[in-house]
Amino acid sequence: MTEIFLKTLPFFGLIGLGWAAAASRFFPPEAAAWLTKFVFYFALSAMLFRFAAGLDLGALFDLRFVLAYLAGSTLVWAIGMTVGRWRGLPLSDAAMEAQCCMTGNTGFLGVPMLVVLLGERAVGPVLMVLTIDMLVFSTLITLIIHGARQGGLRGAAILPVLRGVAANPMILSMVAGLSWSLLHLPMPGPLDEFLTILGQAATPGALFAIGASLAGRQLRRMAASGWLGFAKLVLHPLAVGVAALLLAVEPFSAGVMIAAAALPVAGNVYILAQHFGVGQQRVSTAILISTAFSIVTIPLVIGLIAA
Repeated sequence: MTEIFLKTLPFFGLIGLGWAAAASRFFPPEAAAWLTKFVFYFALSAMLFRFAAGLDLGALFDLRFVLAYLAGSTLVWAIGMTVGRWRGLPLSDAAMEAQCCMTGNTGFLGVPMLVVLLGERAVGPVLMVLTIDMLVFSTLITLIIHGARQGGLRGAAILPVLRGVAANPMILSMVAGLSWSLLHLPMPGPLDEFLTILGQAATPGALFAIGASLAGRQLRRMAASGWLGFAKLVLHPLAVGVAALLLAVEPFSAGVMIAAAALPVAGNVYILAQHFGVGQQRVSTAILISTAFSIVTIPLVIGLIAA
């Protein structure tokens, strides 16, 4: 366990460095925003394209894996929604809390960290988790909020949501990479080197950007946010782990799925909360709390998986 903790420490060290740089105002909020944009649109997209282009599409898709992750995540999402409604929250707020309970920071933290910790075999399962989160649950929360505000869903509201999901650079880069793999196209040396160099900027850039984005967050609404952090760090990996066991998912892929589910609340949930004006403070604090506690919980989960 100590060895795993020491392996994860550099990743959280980069997050801490980003936090310190932003908290001291050496790295202003504008710089953090532009760094995030660089990572999101360029470095991480290059990494995802290169990973996906090297995958066997037939070997990537595992129906049991997909069903297990969907079942466990949907259960936790439903629990989050039920608890929110029981506390008297409006539908949009309860849905945003449900999103916090099961949407992990797979893109910025999971892809770079889990591939390093668990090896190249983890690429396929991590990309599957990322794809399901973006295609299924990001679409779901957006449709629910649109429907709650407009008194129901209309075709005119659904199409822009679907276009927005399809235009996500992470989705586009993975689809492009998988298409490249499916067509069995050769990867020219200069292109591979270009993608490698650009993709190598994703890990330090993403982790530094996560830390910088945490510097401006304040601890408020601690009870609600603490519950959201607990659901994300404990309930989510537990639920997908049980689902993977019941559906007999291949052990290594199941382990990657559980590790991905143990990641802290994703920053894009706050972007959605801010965009819709729903539960920003609760989401912000949940991101801060879950990221801080994940320094301990992620090594613990990976250690249990390895054991």
